[in-house]
Amino acid sequence: MAGDGKKLLRDHGVQITAQRLAVLHAVSGRPHCTTEDVAETARAEIGSISRQAVYDALALLVEKGLIRRIQPAQSPARYEDRVDDNHHHLICRTCGRMVDVDCAVGVAPCLTPSDDSGYEIDQAEVIYWGHCPECQHVASIDAGSEDKTVSDPRAPHSSGERDPDRTTAHGQADHSKG
Repeated sequence: MAGDGKKLLRDHGVQITAQRLAVLHAVSGRPHCTTEDVAETARAEIGSISRQAVYDALALLVEKGLIRRIQPAQSPARYEDRVDDNHHHLICRTCGRMVDVDCAVGVAPCLTPSDDSGYEIDQAEVIYWGHCPECQHVASIDAGSEDKTVSDPRAPHSSGERDPDRTTAHGQADHSKG
């Protein structure tokens, strides 16, 4: 994506820097990532990047419409590069895993308020909350066991690793943390 990233930045009038490219690559390679995830991935790519440089690059890329910032209630902001449509998200209340789900109706903004108060609506943000299949399975097993140990609800499933075969609600590979 190095060539594509440079062209994308250039096409949007953004000065190309190693930090901005690394941040863009991080978000592209790991949808629904947090700022910490981005910093970790960018550091692995370029060796060193300050936290402030990560925040600055994320803010600029969001402003230019190259990435999307998602701010779930009581959760850290997450970022993705799927910006060309009006999709929504499913979030597991137990582990925090987030996946994409296509628009509920299929036509943006997909929700029409009962009173638009004169606004011209062009986007609706919907976040569905629930429990992912893995957490439902673990909960059903835990319900039958004697051991009622409470684990970290943000911890990854089972072995501590993300399921590489997991896909989003619309069939794309899920590269999110969790």
